[in-house]
Amino acid sequence: MSVLGRRTNPQGAPAHARRVPPGPPRSRTPVLFAKLIRDRLGLMSQAAEEYGDAARVRIGPKTLYIFNHPDHAKHVLADNSANYHKGIGLIQAKRALGDGLLTSEGELWRKQRDAIQPVFQHKRIARQAGVVAEEAGRLVDRLRDQAGGAPVDVVHEMTALTLGVLGRTLLDADLGGFGSAGGAFEAVQDQAMFEMVTLNMVPTWVPLPKQLRFRWARRYLHHVADDLVMLDRVQGGDDVVSRLMGSTLQESDGRVRRQRMDDELITLLLAGHETTASTLSWAFYLLDRHPQVWERLHAEAVEVLGDRPPQLEDLRRLTYTDMVIQEVMRLYPPVWILTRQAQRDDEVGGYHVPAGSDVLICPYTLHRNPAFWDAPDAFRPERFEPEATTERPRYAYIPFGAGPRFCVGNHLGLMEATFALALACRDLRLRLTPGRQVVPEPMLSLRVRGGLPMTVHPV
Repeated sequence: MSVLGRRTNPQGAPAHARRVPPGPPRSRTPVLFAKLIRDRLGLMSQAAEEYGDAARVRIGPKTLYIFNHPDHAKHVLADNSANYHKGIGLIQAKRALGDGLLTSEGELWRKQRDAIQPVFQHKRIARQAGVVAEEAGRLVDRLRDQAGGAPVDVVHEMTALTLGVLGRTLLDADLGGFGSAGGAFEAVQDQAMFEMVTLNMVPTWVPLPKQLRFRWARRYLHHVADDLVMLDRVQGGDDVVSRLMGSTLQESDGRVRRQRMDDELITLLLAGHETTASTLSWAFYLLDRHPQVWERLHAEAVEVLGDRPPQLEDLRRLTYTDMVIQEVMRLYPPVWILTRQAQRDDEVGGYHVPAGSDVLICPYTLHRNPAFWDAPDAFRPERFEPEATTERPRYAYIPFGAGPRFCVGNHLGLMEATFALALACRDLRLRLTPGRQVVPEPMLSLRVRGGLPMTVHPV
């Protein structure tokens, strides 16, 4: 029997009644609640399969409006974005991230965006190409040193790469000394998801191991932020820390100023490394399953790069590499769900959305909508050949979000992923440990659950 249950809709309602999306009956709440905890991707996928482009799923006190059409995504994320604040999951993440760029709203968010935007300007990121190439080269060297040995955790290696790039390009700092940052961010995501799926019904003072670990993570990340601020005061410069310090000078209260700095830096550290590390991890997994794609990637890297490191102008020449990365992000979008809360009554796709409702746009299912993607579960980089994308709706593919809150670091992330994938496929082949089951873990980003052990083989 379907977990969601039979399709329901207010059939027979008065003609003047507001139209609501179909969905399972409230009697399915216990089963849906369990599904929300154990299999969030399955819940979203089944809602799309059974109810189409719009569904209303009621779980306890929450009513989730799930929309799965490009036009719906465009309306919520862009056209009427002012009516939709950050929603379930990110609300809970505020306990750790505070009012950083990922969770803040209104005038504060606009000030933060204005302060940090210049650091991500295309010209400035382009000047960092050499640094990104160096870090990608270090990754390949680390992997090569472990060739023929025990499996390496690719997720760990990609995280080391992205933290290295983040530190050198945006913070003018070596983040290698903060070795526990990855574990701390994992604890933050675990707690945010725990609070989301339990609908905030478990008091935060309960000394569960998960909540104790979260308290440690929060203290550790504030320590990291404070160290970065102190380092910047010594060095100076035109990095993110300097710009954020300048933007908070108007705060007369020193404690408020420090809190804002911490919130911004912790958010940047999380968002700046997690998404690209996840994308690259999924890329190596898919390449192992599709050797013919690896062969073509390898050939392109050899032809374009020869035996030298990548340069900025290579980005437009590594066309197949870019197609592979785009297809990876289609199947496993790093931000797998975009949650919003309606501030006022609205209508989405002809359906009434009451004020206060939790609205979900799920790139994971949107990117697999069979109305816009042929054989949507198949890995086919050719989907992103220029001629194949001309008739596809713009909002059928939103790996970086959309609208005013479009990911500010997309250029850096794509450069990093392109250089790392090209260099690694030129020199090495990574193979999944036999018998290993690879399972997606939908947290704030779409991670590989439990790491990705792969053996390294020189080409």
